[in-house]
Amino acid sequence: MIIKCEQENFKEIYDVINDAAIAYKGIIPADRWHEPYMTEEELKRQIDDGVQFWGYTEENKIIGVMGIQFKSDVTLIRHAYVRSNDRNKGIGGKLLKHLYSVASTPVLIGTWADAKWAIDFYLKHGFQLLPGTEVNSLLRKYWTIPARQIETSVVLASSTWKAKEPTV
Repeated sequence: MIIKCEQENFKEIYDVINDAAIAYKGIIPADRWHEPYMTEEELKRQIDDGVQFWGYTEENKIIGVMGIQFKSDVTLIRHAYVRSNDRNKGIGGKLLKHLYSVASTPVLIGTWADAKWAIDFYLKHGFQLLPGTEVNSLLRKYWTIPARQIETSVVLASSTWKAKEPTV
């Protein structure tokens, strides 16, 4: 079952993210990896910045989380994680479909360029990988992430995304 996460779910969100993020260890640049992958303080900052988490539950336990953040003319999908033991069961797809259904603007997703499984997941669900010429400006405009992360990330977009035509 998909639920909107509340403050009382904070610890479970934190646990799911850090359990699942182990998949990045040795994949993303070493200077971007740390343990825990997301600190409690960073998770709180993300929530305070408007990321709304949704969870997938089984037996009253959250086993997958995905965040959504509404930013003026786009919707961002943020922090999509499924517990290590529960991967490849369609949980991420169910969460993505639900969040996509509540988005009223084009959806953008940023992820690590070397996280091929994540990119493949989003491509399988109808998102398109945007060209490098758009990526840096989009990451700077809609995300608050370090420059090093911008250098090593990609952006995927929903079919409703239309690149802005350059003004002359």
